[in-house]
Amino acid sequence: MTGEHTAQNTQNTQDTQETQDTGGNRASAGHRLRPGTAVTPLRAGLHLRGRRGSITLEGSTAVPVVWGLLEEPLRTGGLAEFREGLKPGSAVRTAADTLLARLAGHDLLLPAPPAAPHPDPAVARWIDATAARPADAAALLATTRAEVLAYDPASPPATAAVRALTAGGVPVTLTPDPDLPPGRVLLTVRGTGPDRTVAAGRGGATGYVTAPGSAAQARADAAALEARLTAATAADGAAAPQPHETPGTFTALLAGAAAHRLLCAAAHLPDPATEADDPRLLPGIPAVLLADARPAHAGHHSWLGPERIDADRRVRLAPPAGLTEALRRITALGERRCGPLPAPLPGDLPQLPVPLATCTLPAPATGHATTPRTLTGGGPRLDLARLELFCRAAELLLGDTAFTVGADPGHARGRALRHATARRLAAAPHGRPPLDPARWSGHPQLRHWWTTLTGRLAVPARLEVHRTAPHAQAYRAVVRRTPQGPGRGPGPLLGEAVEATPGDAAAFAALAAVTAVCTAAAGTPGAPPPPSGGAAAPLAAAGAPTAAWEDPGWTGGWLADLAGREEALQDTLHRLRGTGPAITPPAPGSAPGCAPDPGLAGLLRSFGFTVLHTAEEAR
Repeated sequence: MTGEHTAQNTQNTQDTQETQDTGGNRASAGHRLRPGTAVTPLRAGLHLRGRRGSITLEGSTAVPVVWGLLEEPLRTGGLAEFREGLKPGSAVRTAADTLLARLAGHDLLLPAPPAAPHPDPAVARWIDATAARPADAAALLATTRAEVLAYDPASPPATAAVRALTAGGVPVTLTPDPDLPPGRVLLTVRGTGPDRTVAAGRGGATGYVTAPGSAAQARADAAALEARLTAATAADGAAAPQPHETPGTFTALLAGAAAHRLLCAAAHLPDPATEADDPRLLPGIPAVLLADARPAHAGHHSWLGPERIDADRRVRLAPPAGLTEALRRITALGERRCGPLPAPLPGDLPQLPVPLATCTLPAPATGHATTPRTLTGGGPRLDLARLELFCRAAELLLGDTAFTVGADPGHARGRALRHATARRLAAAPHGRPPLDPARWSGHPQLRHWWTTLTGRLAVPARLEVHRTAPHAQAYRAVVRRTPQGPGRGPGPLLGEAVEATPGDAAAFAALAAVTAVCTAAAGTPGAPPPPSGGAAAPLAAAGAPTAAWEDPGWTGGWLADLAGREEALQDTLHRLRGTGPAITPPAPGSAPGCAPDPGLAGLLRSFGFTVLHTAEEAR
């Protein structure tokens, strides 16, 4: 018999070990199956799934037979009597004990009912299905008292919240609070630990339930959520429904979800947001429930409000271990309704000849009329284009060139050093002749992007590559549109790059030029962004093995090569700092139309991103 653990939600390691220890031959006699456990017979095994774990047992056609003998005693509490009727050492008893041990090891068994279970059978069944220690959870709920605050105690949200908490087995007090908006309710539980509060309400067309916290934190989260959800509804061109248009089932859903989260917090049970094993949720970041009435839908989303009062809201995640994890965090920060930053997405942009992503920055909070700004960017792959565009959008919202944002310290340092080197060389050209094209023209990525630019897109352009300093292993490449007519001087800049080899620099400059041309053709022209090039290569290459045949002509092989050169390039660029006139970045918020937002920098750091205030921090 073999066991395959397929899904197990958050649980205490010590609790699991004790369950395994009591799941053996002698102690398991007093155990019972967790309520709500579903069983699917297989041809030569079983699949059992409960609220907190599941297991697949396979290997013998005898497994379903043994389960047929065990199921009724396990569900009715008669396991001890059943085992006494089995001969010690017999094949049936050995098979039964082995199966019981597997169930205990995957948290599907409970000890015998406690001496003082919860008096409400429905609540007792919920506790048994959820708690690692049902007796402890029942004792905590027995000492819990609840209070519901609402502007109008007779409103449907308030009465629904009272019903939900009462169904959870706790006494409830309903109190008017004139400081609350009419549609918002605050639910608080008081017991042996600190008070815990959640807020439930509606912003625009979307309902919400906050994560448990202090009363001050719940009020702050609710106010911020309502503002963002209302703005999202307006941006969608939809009208917020009136109270009489809200279905009663929707109000009950929000009240029930709020009561559920609060009762779980009071009984020290896993938060409902963690029980679905949703890969979109970020461990360590609180989650809010967002719900829509039409069409009916609800889901949890990682979210930190602008006011982080409680200690668990001041979390600071470690930098992402790779590009996939960085994109998960970008998705959380760019959630359409509650995200504080724009989400970079492909939208309806063409993905050939270069992958493109776009996002719209919110209009700055200034006294004069402004319009949102749309950014579009590209990259060798769409995931890299999304990462680059997110970092650029965050920089513009923070103060343009005063900040550099990266997914991790190495990414931010690489972006800042490339940008600083390009600005220094543009401000003080050294006058040395460009490198012989024979040194870089054979690069396979360059050939692809240069052919795309000058052949497929028919753009007359000129490419030059210069060494950044004598004997330095760092090069700057620049692509300019060829001016029409003699004596017109250098054409407009299409793309530039700073990399460790002349071929890499030329390839990224050509790629930037293709992106600029395609962006303009898509109707969102703008100045070329600062060069980032291969700064994201270590993130993209982390945990992504390349095949033996993936040479630099393949994007994966090229990124792996770039990742191997990134650290040395950054050290070289850092040593070269100060070899020309210092370029002083503007003070935060001095960029036209951009207001400083210290809270945004803190929020990015909370999600593990790196924010450098100036290039001098790239050390």
